Amino acid sequence: MDRVETIEGVLERVTFVNEENGWSVVRVHLPGRAELVTAVGSLLGVQPGESLRLTGRWKQDRKFGEQFQVESYLTVQPATLMGLERYLGSGLVRGMGQVMASRLVKRFGMGTLDVIEQEPWRLTHVRGIGPKRKARILDAWQEHKAIKEVMLFLQSHGVSTAFAVKIFKRYGHRAIAVVKANPYQLAEEIFGIGFKTADRIARNLGIEPTSPQRAEAGVLYVLGELSDEGHLYCPRDALVERGSEMLEIPAEGIEAAIDALLQRELLVQERLPPDAVQAVYLVSLYASEVGAAARLQAILDTPAPPLEIDVERAIAWFEELQRLALASQQREAIRRAIVSKVLVITGGPGTGKTTLVNGILRILQRKGRRILLCAPTGRAAKRLAESSGHEARTIHRLLEFNPKKMRFERGLDAPLEADLLVVDEVSMVDAVLLNSLLKAVPDGSQLVLVGDVDQLPSVGPGNVLRDLIASGAVEVVTLTEIFRQARASQIVVNAHAVNRGELPRSPAAERSEPGDFFFVEREEPEAVLSTLKELVQQRIPRRFGLDPLRDIQVLTPMHKGLLGSRSLNSELQALLNPKGETMVRGSRMYRVGDKVMQVRNNYDLDVFNGDIGQIVRVDEVERQLTMRLEQREVVYDASDLDELVLGYACSVHKAQGSEYPAVVIPLHTQHYPMLQRNLLYTGITRGRKLVVLVGSARALAIAVRNSQVRARNTHLAGRLAQGLDLQYTEI
Repeated sequence: MDRVETIEGVLERVTFVNEENGWSVVRVHLPGRAELVTAVGSLLGVQPGESLRLTGRWKQDRKFGEQFQVESYLTVQPATLMGLERYLGSGLVRGMGQVMASRLVKRFGMGTLDVIEQEPWRLTHVRGIGPKRKARILDAWQEHKAIKEVMLFLQSHGVSTAFAVKIFKRYGHRAIAVVKANPYQLAEEIFGIGFKTADRIARNLGIEPTSPQRAEAGVLYVLGELSDEGHLYCPRDALVERGSEMLEIPAEGIEAAIDALLQRELLVQERLPPDAVQAVYLVSLYASEVGAAARLQAILDTPAPPLEIDVERAIAWFEELQRLALASQQREAIRRAIVSKVLVITGGPGTGKTTLVNGILRILQRKGRRILLCAPTGRAAKRLAESSGHEARTIHRLLEFNPKKMRFERGLDAPLEADLLVVDEVSMVDAVLLNSLLKAVPDGSQLVLVGDVDQLPSVGPGNVLRDLIASGAVEVVTLTEIFRQARASQIVVNAHAVNRGELPRSPAAERSEPGDFFFVEREEPEAVLSTLKELVQQRIPRRFGLDPLRDIQVLTPMHKGLLGSRSLNSELQALLNPKGETMVRGSRMYRVGDKVMQVRNNYDLDVFNGDIGQIVRVDEVERQLTMRLEQREVVYDASDLDELVLGYACSVHKAQGSEYPAVVIPLHTQHYPMLQRNLLYTGITRGRKLVVLVGSARALAIAVRNSQVRARNTHLAGRLAQGLDLQYTEI
């Protein structure tokens, strides 16, 4: 039973896929067997309906019984009528669903593929196929044949069907040549293919583990991983150590790779004060940090157009207009905003940031200043527009991103037409986006940056808001007073309590006391999950009249585990949207009505990391899915669905810049690595009407006590503080 065998069958369904390493559990129909066979192994990307040739060994698992452990696989043409029908209707040939595939096979039998290939005119003899559909099927078949050639080559080197399609879409008929020349290019340019997959392909192609090409790719990969953790640079010693450990090659090989990449100008090395650390940057991140510092310095050094204004009278006018009395901090902030070139306004919820921004806008707008407003995300921009009564756009739309050219149209040569630019939610802005934004700001313009420095830093590299404040180069107003109206909200009061290191207080969740903040104590992870589901489906909707899909967002500290976003999404989908038209991709199941979230920027579709929408259509024939986002619809091809995950639950990081009517946050010691004060604080501040924490008191206490903020390797503050002759670097 332990000998190597090769079996062929039709893939019926995918039971489980580990998206990180491709390990899968699938069910396969083998000719001559009444029951489906379980196959396990690296099968990422296989689709139901495909005919597979699997090579491996039969094993008897104590818990799950007989399994076929796959060592390698190929997609093959089907050998039976049923297999042929499933093959054609599986979505591999766009434009042909199960119904049309059944008609074709019923008419032409096992000769169906020959008809498509050699006698396509006969297709119109099948009911439902006219000249237009025939042309579409033939075009799709030719594309599929080209993809098949690439797919067979890549599968022989361990790459799945889904990634083969992505590679073909990126490189076309050059795909095989590109992969042979530099397989590591895939890790840089194809979303979902990491260094380890590219490294496996490289080894299969005969590239030596100690080769300079592998070492250089490994160094770039390590720096890319560090940028995902928020770092702009890595000390050279640490880079050598990490690279050597990951690649299992001597440190000398990593040193040589760094030097070669420096010579090719793919890296920049600079000795940074105060400790003279040898900092190694990816060239794009170096250009972003130096460029942002240089642009900010240029804005600071250029006077704004003269403005004749009686500041005290203007403030009194705004107070009368709004029928309110500004606090002393707010008055001081308006004074500074009127005279400062760059002003940072920071403060927690309920401290009056919105009122302050509105005061600045009303006063300067009355004086004829041209004003633009923006924020990093669509939700944040919409909220800014609603609170200010002024048009606000996302930073990408403000800078007029061109997806065909993959660059912003606004920049040094085409600056924004503004005397004042207000940027909200600056804690979300990373160093790369800051550089692009500052390039588009005219030297003479004023800049007001608004954000909460105590929230989590940006998902992208850098620590922009903290660095700007720490530099001492810009004016900063820190709002600390919670206003009377805000003090009525336990959400606001408890957010500030957590930020001070105090445990939040709430009315007893089991009783019917009024309130907008609750802690429901549960010790066991299973009890946390059960209570969370009950809260989302029944208790919150019944008591507060909120819709489980539209109004309630579950935020969790982590992705993995029983209480991580992946598991919670599966549980909540089954609970809230158990039926409906379905599209399956790997182990993911998308249904009409599902709440979904985009997990990377896709400039072609004009959707961005963190955008949340709802699936409104599934088209199995075209292998497309349509998501409604705000007031528009976005169509995804099946090969792009790895950018879309269920959105019933998401990480706190992904929720930055968004607000929801109700937020439910599970907290457990399972989340220990991520139990941090700023993460809990950020999660609490995402709720507008209701926040419910559910979990263990110990986990809550750990999060509140843990005030350590993970340091990020950046030098923006140092560059601004030095006030040196900063040279702008264009990339």
